[in-house]
Parts: sequence; C-alpha cells; structure tokens
Amino acid sequence: MSTQKSYALPMIIIGILFFVFGFVTWVNGTLITYLKIACELDTDLQSFLVTTAFFIAYFVMGIPSSWVLNVTGYKKGMALGLLIMAIGAIVFVPAAQARNFNMFLGGLFVIGTGLALLQTASNPYVSIIGPIESAAKRISIMGICNKSAGIIASLIFSEIALSNVDVLVAGLKSMDPVAKDVELDQLASRVIVPYIIIACVLAVLAVATLFSGLPDIKEEDEPTEGASTAASSKTSVFQFPHLILGLITMFLYVGCEVMAGDTIISYGKSLNIELSTARYFTIGTLTFMLLGYVVGIFAIPKYLSQSKALAICAVLGVIFTTLAVLTPGMVSVGCIAALGLANSIMWPAIFPLAIDGVGKFIRTASALLVMSIVGGAVLPLVYGKLLQSWGNQNAYIMMLPCYLFILYFATKGYKAGKA
Repeated sequence: MSTQKSYALPMIIIGILFFVFGFVTWVNGTLITYLKIACELDTDLQSFLVTTAFFIAYFVMGIPSSWVLNVTGYKKGMALGLLIMAIGAIVFVPAAQARNFNMFLGGLFVIGTGLALLQTASNPYVSIIGPIESAAKRISIMGICNKSAGIIASLIFSEIALSNVDVLVAGLKSMDPVAKDVELDQLASRVIVPYIIIACVLAVLAVATLFSGLPDIKEEDEPTEGASTAASSKTSVFQFPHLILGLITMFLYVGCEVMAGDTIISYGKSLNIELSTARYFTIGTLTFMLLGYVVGIFAIPKYLSQSKALAICAVLGVIFTTLAVLTPGMVSVGCIAALGLANSIMWPAIFPLAIDGVGKFIRTASALLVMSIVGGAVLPLVYGKLLQSWGNQNAYIMMLPCYLFILYFATKGYKAGKA
C-alpha cells in the first residue's frame, strides 16, 4: 500500500506528459494529408516525410538524450524536452506563412527531438517506480493517456485543417495561379493559432514539471535485482542478446503502429472515400489501441504475462494485416484500424522485457530503445515506395514479416542470453 502511494504522484505527472506525447504525435496522421494539399506535394511518398522528419529525431537524439539525462537527471531532462518541443511548435508559424514544406519538416524534427528526450526519461521512469513484472500495466495506463490525447488531437486538427477540404481540392483544379495561391495560403494559415497555443502550453508544462513534486531517481535507485551477477560482469550494453532482439522488435512495432495510424487516411482516399469521411479514420485506429490498453490494465500480470500478451498481439497483427490485404473497401480500412488493437500492448510489453536485467546499463538501454522508434520514420517510407508499384492495399503485406518477428521475440527472443 505504501509503495502504491509512493508512486501515485509520479504516475499522475508522467500521465500528463504522456497525454502531451499523444497530442503532438498523433496529429501527424492529419498533417500528412493536410501538407500534401497545402504544400502541393506530388506523391504520397513525399507526404510520408512528415513521419520521417518526426521519428528520425528519435534515432539522432537517442544516445545524446541519455547523456543529457546523466547530467540533468530525469526531472530537469523532462522539462528541457518540453521546452524544445515548444520551440519546434513555434517553427510552424513561419512555415505556414511561407507555405514551406521543408520548414514544416524542420519544426517536426525539433518537436521529435524534445520528445526523444522525454521518452528516454519517462519510459524507464514508469518501469522503475514499481515492480518490473507489472511495468506493462503502468505503461498501459500511460498509453490510455497517450491515445486519448491522440483521439482528441485528431478530432480537433481534422476539423481545423481538413474542414471542407473536398470542396477546396475540387475548386483548386479550375482556379488561376493567383487565386490558387490565395486559397492555399489561407489553408496553410489554419495551423498558426493552434501551434502557438501548443507552444505556450508546452512552455508552461516545462516550468510546472521543473517545480513539481516529481522525485528524481538516482543511479543507485535503478533496478539491478535479477541482474546483479550477470549484469555486473558485462562491459557493454550490447552484450545482452535479449536487448538487441528487443531493439529490432521495437523498430518493427513502431513502424507498424505509425503505418496503421498515419497512412490510413491516405489509404481511404486511394479507395475514393471522401476526405470528409477519411479524416476520421486515424481516430478508429486510436480507439482500438485505447481498448487494448484497457484490457492490458486488467489482464497484466494477473491473467497474462507481458510476453504472452505480446504474443497474442503479434498474432492479431498477422490476422488483421492479412484481412486488410484480402478484403475490399471499408472492410479493409476497418482491418487497418483494428491493427490499433494488435499494436496496443506492444510498447508496454516490449520495453520492460527488453530492459529487464540490464542493471547499470538501463539508461543506455532505454536510449537505444528510444532510437529504435526510428522504425516510424523508415517503414512508412518503405510502404510509400512499395505502393507505387504494388498499390496502396497490397503494400501493407510488408507488415506480415514484422509481426512474425515480434511473435518470435514474445515467445523466445526475450529470453535470449538469460540463464
């Protein structure tokens, strides 16, 4: 009971931060379609650079984030991450005024940089402040905060950025260049006020986090039980085979999650579904993820171990991907949305399974796992390239080997190298 009280306040504070993660991250699904129109991009592959610019920051900043945390500690590191995100949000203002796609990508990279620092600190923090065997339950609670924010963000931004966009796109075809530029400038300006508000909120949260009652975990507080003998004999974080396999698993999972949430609108559009309807598809993916997190909270570890939950989710990923490729129209779209359920428990399970037993290397291991989030930058681009020759629907086949590898990690990989 006293243990629960000891991490109740940190859980609330970190929950607020995960809400912020979700709000900023899941806007990307709307931004992909919005920026393709506003910046007059030629292909879906170009528009998927939105996810690349955002998630590549995790790879670039993963190890530097670990160094920063070693100097600042967790709490100051989280505050710094929020401040960096605020700067990235402000970049959207001149980007919208100039209607410059590269500047938008720059802003997304800066936001991703701040998030990389936040994720490197917050995910191990949630794992550390309670028993490792129930870490997936705590991360599932964080996931509910994250995906609830994603649903709210998708609703708000689809209404702001994509309202009446079908009429606008149809009208652009018959406009002269001057009138067309005026309309597109007005479309681009829709995000200026929202991102100014986001920047202000992030700055306030940075100050609030810095002066909050969030306890800072010292190096000696980090878990070494179960690894005191094994981990102490290691000289490098790369000497843990289960961690290496966990990094690959995280890369593949995040790529699949981003594809299910961020490509579904453009996929619906490719099926000739109007954007007035397709703009809500990301919300469907997030709703399924939310459902999965709720199940995870009640089922882990009482009824399911973290590894078994991950295996079940991987099997669901194989099933829904297969159905998405084989079924027509809205049924196929529904199967892509249902991948949200398959992806839901993956992060809460992969992270603790991968860092379990690494002892003193936990910060570096966490940084490497955050770097693996770069899968969200790479896999959508692979999908964008494949759809040019295979078509939007068949290109989703690429997710099948990803889910099969995740299944391997859930059944055998997480035990690799352990006595």
